[in-house]
Amino acid sequence: MNTLMSFKLYSFSSNVMQTSASVSFSSSKFFQTVKFSPRRSSFPRIYAFSSNDIKVGSNIEVDGSPWKVIEFLHVKPGKGAAYVRTTLRNYMTGNSVEKTFRAGSKIEQAEISKETKQFTYKDGSQFVFMDLSSYEEVRLNESDMGDKTKWLKEGMDCNLLFWKGKVIDFEVPLQVKVKIVDVDPGTKGEAAQGGSKPATVETGAVVYVPLFVDRDQEIIVDTRTGQYVSRV
Repeated sequence: MNTLMSFKLYSFSSNVMQTSASVSFSSSKFFQTVKFSPRRSSFPRIYAFSSNDIKVGSNIEVDGSPWKVIEFLHVKPGKGAAYVRTTLRNYMTGNSVEKTFRAGSKIEQAEISKETKQFTYKDGSQFVFMDLSSYEEVRLNESDMGDKTKWLKEGMDCNLLFWKGKVIDFEVPLQVKVKIVDVDPGTKGEAAQGGSKPATVETGAVVYVPLFVDRDQEIIVDTRTGQYVSRV
C-alpha cells in the first residue's frame, strides 16, 4: 500500500536571502522543489574610471594636478597592447601635453565643480566676481586668467571652476554681445565684394567684422574662436 505524505519546510531567513522549500515524498516517488528568493544587496555599486572611459571634456588627475581631455584616440595596434592617446590641458598652468594610457588602466578623476558668479568690476590687477545668493566675493588675478578676460563685461554671469576648494579656471558665455568702439570705415566697393576689417569692441578685443559693420553697432561674437557671428 502506498502511503503519501506531504508537508512544507521553511528554511532560515537571513540578511542575504530567504529560502522556502516544498518537499513531497511517497513510498514510490521522491519530489523536491526548492525556490530561492535572494534579497538585493543594500551596498551601492562602485564603478571605477579607466582609460576606456576617457572622452573629450573628461577631468582627470595626473601627477597630483587636474587636467582636461582635449583630444583622445583609442589605438589598437597589430602587435602589442591597445592604448589611448590623449591631449591634455592643465587647469592650473594652461599648458597642453600629449599622454598615452594603457587600455583599461585605472585613472583618477578630478572632482571639479562649477559655480555661477557675476563679474562685478576690476580692482587693479584683480577681477572681482560675486555670488548673487551670499554676496561673497571671489578675486582672481589677471595673470592667472588667460585671454578670456577680453570678453568680460560688468554684470556678466560666468562659471568658476573649483578643485579642492581652489578656483582653477573660469568660463565666459559661449557668445557675447559687444559694442564696436572703433573700426576702419572701409569703402562701398569693398563692401559689395565682401571681405572683412578689424574692429575694436568695448572690452578691448579686436574682432574681424564684415565691411558693412560700422562704429557704435552691437555684434555677437563666439568667445571660443573670437569670430564675428552677426549684428544685433
